[in-house]
This record gives sequence, C-alpha cells and structure tokens, in this order.
Amino acid sequence: MDCLFCKIAKKEIDSNTVLETEDVMVFKDIDPKAPVHLLAIPKQHIKSVMEVEKLAGGVLEEIFESIAKIAQDMDLADGFRVVTNTGRGAGQSVDHLHFHILGKRKFAWPPG
Repeated sequence: MDCLFCKIAKKEIDSNTVLETEDVMVFKDIDPKAPVHLLAIPKQHIKSVMEVEKLAGGVLEEIFESIAKIAQDMDLADGFRVVTNTGRGAGQSVDHLHFHILGKRKFAWPPG
C-alpha cells in the first residue's frame, strides 16, 4: 500500500507531530489553511468515514479526545473547526481517514 498517512504513522516520512498515542497521530498540515491547521488520523488504515466500522474499538473516541486536548492546549476556546472530507468530490486528497483541525482565524458559514 502506498498511503502517505500510513507512512507518516509508521514514521517512514517525517511530520511535525503535535500529539501521538498508540492508535492516533496528530500533526501539522503541510499546506495550512489557518494559523492552526492540524490533521488527526488513526494509525490504522481506514480509507474514509465510509469504512469507520473497521476502526478498532475506541479509536474514533480517542481521535476526538485528542482533538479536544489539542484545542485546550492551543487555546482554541474562541472557536475552531473540525472537518473531514469524504471522496474526491468533497476534496479528500489522501485516501486515509483524517480530520482537519483549523483554528485561530474567523470562519464563514456555509463552508466551501
């Protein structure tokens, strides 16, 4: 498998890691769209939310606990956005489930 995020999770490719647990990794996006732009991934390869049932027990909860911890640590209490794109039409560019954590700027609604 030639998955960029799997290679990052296995430390075959360097990343600017912010938080790591046994099952989850959070790192800085290389093309940030906000002053804070991180990616939270399960280390296990899951293509998208369409395969979320394949995640080992508790990993999805661990991802969101990690996001909450980072939001607190980075002082994002004023507001932040968590986004996951599913499929090419929605802008998913890496076929590995990931959540964008964006903060420290004003966001508009609706997005996109």
